[in-house]
Amino acid sequence: MSEAEQSLFDVRLAKLERLRSRGIDPYPHTFDRTHSTAEAAALLETAEAANSADAKTETVSLAGRITAMREMGKASFIDILDGEGRLQALLRKNTLGEEYEILKDLDLGDWIGVTGPMFRTRTNEATIEVQQIQVLSKALRPLPEKWHGLADVEVRFRQKYLDLISSEDARRVAKLRSRAVSSIRRFLDDRGFMEVETPVLVPVAAGAMARPFITHHNQLDRDLYLRIATELYLKRLIVGGLEKVYEIGRVFRNEGVDFYHNPEFTMLESYEAFADYNDTMVMVEEMTKFVATQALGSTKVDFQGTEIDFAPEGGWPRLNLRDEVIKHSGIDFLEYPDIDSLKSQMAAAGIDVSQQASWGGLMDKLVSDKVEPHLFQPAFLVDYPVEMSPLAKRHREDPRLVERFEGFVAGMEICNSFSELNDPVDQRKRFEEQEALHKAFKDEDMDRLDEDFLVAIEHGMPPTGGMGMGIDRLVMLLSGHRSIREVVLFPQLRSR
Repeated sequence: MSEAEQSLFDVRLAKLERLRSRGIDPYPHTFDRTHSTAEAAALLETAEAANSADAKTETVSLAGRITAMREMGKASFIDILDGEGRLQALLRKNTLGEEYEILKDLDLGDWIGVTGPMFRTRTNEATIEVQQIQVLSKALRPLPEKWHGLADVEVRFRQKYLDLISSEDARRVAKLRSRAVSSIRRFLDDRGFMEVETPVLVPVAAGAMARPFITHHNQLDRDLYLRIATELYLKRLIVGGLEKVYEIGRVFRNEGVDFYHNPEFTMLESYEAFADYNDTMVMVEEMTKFVATQALGSTKVDFQGTEIDFAPEGGWPRLNLRDEVIKHSGIDFLEYPDIDSLKSQMAAAGIDVSQQASWGGLMDKLVSDKVEPHLFQPAFLVDYPVEMSPLAKRHREDPRLVERFEGFVAGMEICNSFSELNDPVDQRKRFEEQEALHKAFKDEDMDRLDEDFLVAIEHGMPPTGGMGMGIDRLVMLLSGHRSIREVVLFPQLRSR
């Protein structure tokens, strides 16, 4: 704490002690709030519609944080902020008497409760005429000097509570995220899916191509991993006869931090027996339409100045991956099945291939560089090479491909889906190939062999359509933000 900050802290401490010396508890146990600020304002509008422009409501009790104080002789105006918004309070000395003196020991950032009727001032502002005031929490640290519009990104993300106090948009996004997640659950529950929970600490970090976080269990004396996906456990439940399951939960990947990635993020994964990736595409379209409508009241959103429609006429286009790669790069990846030839073609197309070693890694780079930037409106890329998809079922018409799609919006992947591989012999072979690739290309992330999962599907898994969707990225799209840190309440940041 700097000398200036300590000085302000000491001034507030002195005010705290003055409140206590007057018999005022600055941190009471409770407060009987009757209305939010929004409810109180609506109550006034109802009274005005029924009576006159000079109407007053019955007595209400509001509570919130002080965000502005304006003294005008023997009266003062205070703005209070609660979870619904701001509202003005009028405090008169002749109404409050000695209680009015409490204002001398109040500061911006303090929490107060006020009681009185609602009325409208001559400036047409809904206001509570305070008849009683109670201190609810004395703030010892002041709000930042420019709390009403924090520009310091470090402060905004490291001290999220200050961002929520100061930014209406931060509060909007937090509420929108909650509505979006609730509507996803409602959509899936109404379709007969069952929400389940699977382990976070796992013995094998499988189900995706990502580097895991490692921890140690002292009692068992074994290393465990934070899950990188929920897929393999959810598919065990399909084997067990739970035909429609989903999980919304945190997954953890020990990867870089950028606009689209946070080391811990929220993933929806769903699995439906007797379905394939075509059925799942339809479900994704219907679900995103439902979520957008429930969260925003419309399927159309303004994203960075461009309108995105989650329910376009004719549905989301199904774009063949091979055709799109040829269209945007001139490379037919099926004609270059080995690493050297594909790398040569990519380099000739101006793609930096210095960081990729495996064929699958090269393909991922090719798609992300040449195809994804063109996918702004909602679209599905379909039918991927086997090498990129060790958990997907081979394509029924071309065994070099798998039945997989990824959904893209605004150039971002928001979901990934397969006709799930349920052939245990093929699955074991693919896992073994991933293990060999892991040894050969240690700098690239590969899926891992999970023997317990293989034993499970050897007991028989029905045809299944599976899907994973990044909740954070969906909320980014719905809220109009390009950075994942804007939609995660507590993003991971570098050390100071």
